[in-house]
Amino acid sequence: MTSAINVGLIGAGRIGRVHAENLICRISQANLAVVADIGSASAQKCAADFRIPSVALDPAEILADPAIDAVLICSSTDTHAPLIIAAAQAGKHIFCEKPIALNLTDIDAALAAVERAGVKLQIGVNRRFDPNFKQVRELVAGGKIGTPHIVRITSRDPAPPPLEYIKVSGGLFLDMTIHDFDMARYLIADEVEEVYAVGGVLVDPAIGAASDVDTAVVTLRYAGGAIGVIDNSRRAVYGYDQRVEVFGSAGGVIVANNAPHQAVLSDAAGVHAAKPLHFFLERYTESYIAELQAFIEAIQYDTNPPVTGRDGRISVVMGLAAWKSYRENRPVKLSEIEQ
Repeated sequence: MTSAINVGLIGAGRIGRVHAENLICRISQANLAVVADIGSASAQKCAADFRIPSVALDPAEILADPAIDAVLICSSTDTHAPLIIAAAQAGKHIFCEKPIALNLTDIDAALAAVERAGVKLQIGVNRRFDPNFKQVRELVAGGKIGTPHIVRITSRDPAPPPLEYIKVSGGLFLDMTIHDFDMARYLIADEVEEVYAVGGVLVDPAIGAASDVDTAVVTLRYAGGAIGVIDNSRRAVYGYDQRVEVFGSAGGVIVANNAPHQAVLSDAAGVHAAKPLHFFLERYTESYIAELQAFIEAIQYDTNPPVTGRDGRISVVMGLAAWKSYRENRPVKLSEIEQ
């Protein structure tokens, strides 16, 4: 086991700030030493808020620093692959938010650089570390529901993201459903071979004008024979809707939404419960801590990260297949995207 890991943070936006706070306040084996952002004001504020010792004007400064062991890449998607390549060439271990890139050429170049350098790469797919979903995975792996037959995943946001984000994000299947694609593989430890996606613009016409959809259902066919269903919406008026179910030959397991409390009031007017937690920062607080803990421990103990570059690549393949399916109105095999 190595000593505390010196970390540099690239990207001081919303998710970068979440990781900064967790590294500083909750992960004792890590030392967040420096932060950089395309907007120097954001980096300065992040450093001040979380007592990060240094601010770099350019990510290259972090990569050139021999004292830095690892970097967290939390910048915009278009910078992920180039930064992974640069970090790998600098000998830094890498944690990168999803997706690696929006096309397989860039992804494969980044993964090849990581392989050549022999550094570790973990992709930020925090939902694998959620205690509820981990329990589902463990019950399925333990044979408690028998052979999986049906996987159902519901993921609905309380409100759409800004249009500026939608225009560069790769669209719903690559910025939102991508989490669910990874979860679909994770929950039953099986690969998806085919997807069929239907979608519509039911929330905001401006999303359609940006060549995206805001409502979608994707069916999945697994290599092992199971069938999956993912449903997404950009707007659930009651809060952040995150539910899964795995049904099998010997039973089923369901995860409901997390809420601020579990009290249920029954009176003459009806039965009343709290709405789901409002958004991902509240819903997945524990998982964000756990994923960074796992990354730091992979470096310290020289083990493989739990979410690999291959995992990140497959989710993008599934997203690209979903877009192709939606546009051509037919089932699409993942092998078509690989070709």
